[in-house]
Amino acid sequence: QVQLVESGGGLVQAGGSLRLSCAASGRTFSSYAMGWFRQAPGKEREFVAAISWSGGSTYYADSVKGRFTISRDNAKNTVYLQMNSLKPEDTAVYYCAARSFQGATMERDEYDYWGQGTQVTVSS
Repeated sequence: QVQLVESGGGLVQAGGSLRLSCAASGRTFSSYAMGWFRQAPGKEREFVAAISWSGGSTYYADSVKGRFTISRDNAKNTVYLQMNSLKPEDTAVYYCAARSFQGATMERDEYDYWGQGTQVTVSS
């Protein structure tokens, strides 16, 4: 069992940056692949980025590639999402997710645990 708590969301102007953090409980954090997803009003939750348990492999949605960077610090049980060059279409609730003892994936239904989400609003 792992509990996930996101932080770092907020209101930012287009072109600005934010860094989201996701703190995980439990002693086996390094065994989990981690992902970030987002959900805008009236839309389905969509994949943003994922990272393997070691941090050696990362994956991104085409819409954020080159602007967002996912990373993790297993000593701190935390995964990060650095978001640069933000656009109004990045506005959404951002969720982190954990997948136990498996590789990273872009598939939402493959993740076992979810955080409560943090709101990101990008103004034009």
